[in-house]
Amino acid sequence: MSEQTLSSTITRLTLLAPDSTCSTDLATNPWDTPAGYGPGASQEDNIPTGYPVQGGLPEEYKRASDEELDTRIRAARETLGERAVILGHFYQRDEVVQYADFVGDSFQLANAAQTRDKAEAIIFCGVHFMAETADILSKPEQAVILPNLAAGCSMADMADGPSVQQCWDELSELYKDEPDDGRMPVIPVTYMNCSAELKAFVGKNGGLVCTSSNAATVLAWAFERGRRVLFFPDQHLGRNTAKAMGVPLEKMPMWTPRKALGGNSEETMREAQVILWHGFCSVHKRFNPAQITKAREDYPGVRVIVHPECPMEVVDAADEAGSTDYIRRAIADATEPTVFAIGTEINMVNRLASEYPQHTIFCLDPVICPCSTMYRIHPGYLAWVLEELVAGRVVNRIQVPENQQGDAKIALERMLAAKP
Repeated sequence: MSEQTLSSTITRLTLLAPDSTCSTDLATNPWDTPAGYGPGASQEDNIPTGYPVQGGLPEEYKRASDEELDTRIRAARETLGERAVILGHFYQRDEVVQYADFVGDSFQLANAAQTRDKAEAIIFCGVHFMAETADILSKPEQAVILPNLAAGCSMADMADGPSVQQCWDELSELYKDEPDDGRMPVIPVTYMNCSAELKAFVGKNGGLVCTSSNAATVLAWAFERGRRVLFFPDQHLGRNTAKAMGVPLEKMPMWTPRKALGGNSEETMREAQVILWHGFCSVHKRFNPAQITKAREDYPGVRVIVHPECPMEVVDAADEAGSTDYIRRAIADATEPTVFAIGTEINMVNRLASEYPQHTIFCLDPVICPCSTMYRIHPGYLAWVLEELVAGRVVNRIQVPENQQGDAKIALERMLAAKP
């Protein structure tokens, strides 16, 4: 990365407070990132065993200037033509998003890939679970590529197959003697931000996947078929959605993995309507009501929009809460110059501020903590995977095991049918 690019990147991230858990090291080359999630909001989260590891990147890509990488990426794209499609998530760094054929949230991008039938390769500039979803929904002959295998998601890693299965077994035992009224004792619902293994789990056990856009529709679907919902991995999306639907907080116990009944009494679990997994997004967890109070003091009349992965107190204090696409559309649809205070990842906020200069748009969090793992997708990795494709080699292919494909696709298809 050139000194000029590094400087502009740090400027976009803003100067970080000395006592922040974030670091400007995030702006440096991701191949130098130490073990763990790396600098950023999730750096203090516990990283699981078996976290994806990226092999060494050839030195020529590490040494290449921004200008050289740009030339090589564009040349490879031109050579590949319709044989390859590049997907860029809303939270991805601008240096990578500029090459994307489609920009959107994880599910929008997985669907976008299906519109490119001639593409032999789908390069997903996002994180691991997103690439898995694209692999499930794409054709078998299409190769889904994640430029840096270490681009994971700390929230997705907070719910693993064995822990969820143990939870399910305990709940099945607890509810086995309940009278049969035609509904299941509990329906599993997983947020899109999870592994393919967990998508397959909910598909196999009568549940489905949700996005932040259709979570309320999915919960309504589940309540028609079950007495309760087990919602994972993000507690905040589950709580905020269920609360808005009228579910009392006392009927939404938290399930803490590796504790008997998740740390709850049998009575609490029998009375539960939504069982929330102890998971969260480290970026969205940083937002708090005091930030909203400060925004209103500084900008009377400010319109505050936050993502539903934020804590309940933040969602309650905001004017609106919605998915990344909801936030984007709200700003795009504003006809008069407006001040927006946004509670979501900084790359998207900065991009919106650049695209809509008629508005004043800023991030609620003054200490900017981006998604550190998303930052691991660097133009150097993108150039590498593209040039390997030109040479006839597929690297970093993401392939969901065959024994998970069918059930995971069922769960995703149920989600597709649950339109908001």
